[in-house]
Amino acid sequence: MPKEIIIAKVNDLEDGDMKEVEVGELKILLTRLDGAFHAIGGECAHYGGPLAEGVLSGMHVTCPWHQARFHVKTGEVTDPPALDSMARFETKVQGDKVILVLPEKATGTVPPAMIRRDDQADSRLFVILGGGAAGNAAAQKLRQVGYQGRILLISQETRLPYDRTSLSKGYLAGDMEAESLPLRSETFFREADIELQLGYRVAQVNPGTKTIIFRYDETLTYDSLLLATGGQAKQLVVPGAGLPNVFTLRSADDCDHIMGAAAQASQAVVVGASFIGLETAAALKKRGLDVTVVGRGLIPFERTLGPEIGAMLQTIQEENGVSFKLGRKVTRLEGEERVQEVVLDNGERLPADLVLAGIGVHPATDYLREVPLNPDGSITVDKYLSVADGLYAAGDIARFPDWRTGEHIRIEHWQVAELHGFTAALNMSGQPTEFQGVPFFWTEQFEPYLYYVGHVTAWDEIIWHGTAADRKFVAFYVKNNRVLAAAGCEYDHGMAYIAELMRTGSLPTTAELRAGKTDLLEHLK
Repeated sequence: MPKEIIIAKVNDLEDGDMKEVEVGELKILLTRLDGAFHAIGGECAHYGGPLAEGVLSGMHVTCPWHQARFHVKTGEVTDPPALDSMARFETKVQGDKVILVLPEKATGTVPPAMIRRDDQADSRLFVILGGGAAGNAAAQKLRQVGYQGRILLISQETRLPYDRTSLSKGYLAGDMEAESLPLRSETFFREADIELQLGYRVAQVNPGTKTIIFRYDETLTYDSLLLATGGQAKQLVVPGAGLPNVFTLRSADDCDHIMGAAAQASQAVVVGASFIGLETAAALKKRGLDVTVVGRGLIPFERTLGPEIGAMLQTIQEENGVSFKLGRKVTRLEGEERVQEVVLDNGERLPADLVLAGIGVHPATDYLREVPLNPDGSITVDKYLSVADGLYAAGDIARFPDWRTGEHIRIEHWQVAELHGFTAALNMSGQPTEFQGVPFFWTEQFEPYLYYVGHVTAWDEIIWHGTAADRKFVAFYVKNNRVLAAAGCEYDHGMAYIAELMRTGSLPTTAELRAGKTDLLEHLK
């Protein structure tokens, strides 16, 4: 039997307010919009972030942790990285009391509402090539938006689609188990009528005939195809790079091999001061290894975040025991049965039981025919993520138009790939939708975490609120007198608020930011 519980008084919330209410062990987000009260689960379906500390804008609430978005009336997930929706609860007003109608065995999150496959209603075949962030999100979204035909998700990996962001963070560090990696269970895919072909390698895609050719000459004809094959890790190209215990990290299998080697190792060298490089350095250090990072630049992330933030991240690593050799190149690796030394361009030798190269990725598109590729191997798509008739691309391989500037950009971040998957699914299903997502990523090395919203590859200036030296700041990246990106530490709510301002085109002017005359600063206290 449902229970009726008084959770607030009418005057506790003004219109446009929200608050967290605890009912036993269940946390509820209560909002008041246009005089009506709405209740949904209060802990984000992604990692349990407190939605009441997020940003309420219109009918949506944004989680302060990783910026998943939910509809506050229905609980529906509208933006990843969350894939489940929030549970919705009935409310009613009696006199001055707000009453929650709580069903038995209530939970805060629920799977999204999805339609069932019906071949008589729709006989088409939609194929998704790639089981990563974009492919998994697109498969789910197709069922959410009413596509009743056949869905076939093909992945060259033998595992269920999993959370790749955790590989260089919690999983490699030993803070999470392999069972926590999958994004969805086999039961989920079965009940959603999403077919999985795992461990399949595609040799060729011919868009003209809408045909996929597998490695063993098996062919498949599709009606619509989403290319979501992601990236391939760049390999070290130096003498000795083929020695045992020299790794890249792109898959869960890679991570398992690294962890196996780390269990027998005491010294590791990470080549590349990238996000993957420094996250894996932190993870290996947490495992008890002595870790040295070798990077060509003099300051990590100088070209992507600026020297101040790069220096801050390096200092945090050094405080936790990671060493750096910057402004250096690896010329060769040496060893007998496995790698034992890394030789630098100045002749310095670094002892190493394992070497991990984090020197970037290149788009996995070598299977494509009849589709022009960019010099970096990426595919140019339009604002609908379309490549050709019945052909779409998403994630790391897609070079897409930034809706704010018109510039074609490519972003190798998990949340963007999932947003691409959602948008591509809408377009595949016949619901024309322009991609207008706000890119977001976070990096977890030690503490504090760094959050980043928007996108810019070069900037004219950075407007600071706080300082990187204090490790509490927001840095606004300005190009052509417009804020196009922001990076921040210790301002979870503020970063979510900035993302919402970007989404609605309501960011303050650079003059207002410089003068400190903007309501935004109230959200950065």
